[in-house]
Amino acid sequence: MKNAFLNRIADKSAVIGIVGLGYVGLPLMLRFNEVGYKVLGFDIDQSKVDALHAGKSYIEHISADSIASARAAGFEATTDFSRAPEADALILCVPTPLNKYREPDLSYVINTIDSLVPHLREGHLVSLESTTYPGTTDEELLPRIESRGFKVGENVFLVFSPEREDPGNPDFTTRTIPKVCGGVTEACQEIGVALYGAVIDKVVPVSSTRAAEMTKLLENIHRAVNIGLVNEMKIVADKMGIDIHEVIRAAATKPFGFVPYYPGPGLGGHCIPIDPFYLTWKAREYGVHTRFIELAGEVNSSMPDYVISKIASALNERKKAINGSKILVLGIAYKKNVDDMRESPSVFLMEKLRELGADISYSDPHVPVFPKMREHHFELSSVALSADKLATYDCVLLATDHDKFDYNMISQHAQLVVDSRGKYQQATANVIRA
Repeated sequence: MKNAFLNRIADKSAVIGIVGLGYVGLPLMLRFNEVGYKVLGFDIDQSKVDALHAGKSYIEHISADSIASARAAGFEATTDFSRAPEADALILCVPTPLNKYREPDLSYVINTIDSLVPHLREGHLVSLESTTYPGTTDEELLPRIESRGFKVGENVFLVFSPEREDPGNPDFTTRTIPKVCGGVTEACQEIGVALYGAVIDKVVPVSSTRAAEMTKLLENIHRAVNIGLVNEMKIVADKMGIDIHEVIRAAATKPFGFVPYYPGPGLGGHCIPIDPFYLTWKAREYGVHTRFIELAGEVNSSMPDYVISKIASALNERKKAINGSKILVLGIAYKKNVDDMRESPSVFLMEKLRELGADISYSDPHVPVFPKMREHHFELSSVALSADKLATYDCVLLATDHDKFDYNMISQHAQLVVDSRGKYQQATANVIRA
């Protein structure tokens, strides 16, 4: 059965099922389609399926033309999980958020595998790409798959291969980002490596699904801890009257032993604010208290409050309060030049300012209307920036430094700019660093 699967990968007759057609699943679909595989996409959101069938994209950096080309090449999307037997590989790219207690929420993964299990057949490969704690594949997916009477490694195959998408990064594509893959058995590993090797330039095999799961967590915890460090350094530097961004630029000239990380108003995206807590939660099962990781989490989680305090102080110097002030938030995506809103610190800032009585508006060239989100609700549309419009706000908060903003116009015409991204290198009377 393994050899038959490998042959279908080699001759491109294998059908690839992508479950979850978001920021991870959609680029992966396009890559498999581009190479010549037939791809069947699954999603619970009918509006996404309808958009894809119409040749439309709902992600800014993925063009409608690429979706239309995929459709012309045979790509289909569906909400009908009973079509799973049509695919040879089922690649799960679903969210793994935290619940309100900052514990792992595996409901999307569990609901997805539970929806697929009744439709599994001999020869299926199941690959989980969603970031999660070590043991998820073994403890949650494996028993559910084998409950149907299958034997993983013999007549069905199971791997974990963590996603490494960086939305909007022009320097890396799905094809060029190396892919880590760990299998439950050697046969699983061989098939997983062959599948991804058909579309990814470099596949990095590891000894187990747990090693692959831990690899993804280490990558993101590395960033979270270092960002926590520079966020703390930012506060110290500010108290001392030192520009932390100048210091980072100077330190980055060292050609060895230093990697620059940059402070900000808080962590955003689907990985850095969430993934460290997957490991801290699982580590408790082994009696380990991950103090270093949790300390970085505390520092990073405090950044929105730090920014709010800088806004309050700056307004106070101008004999104003946050309550009743008109505040314009520049950039509500979680990072520059994308439309990705997941865990955006800008939204937490907007909510905190609204709770304090501010009259909130936002401007974001990548997010024309505030989207429907699970946790956050604003009935707002993006404000078009002009000199006259900027002058009407008591405070302009630079939360996400998109390249499309006219920073000269902003600083020249805004009464007060609170810069949480270090965009303005020269301090001026109306620009406050945060």
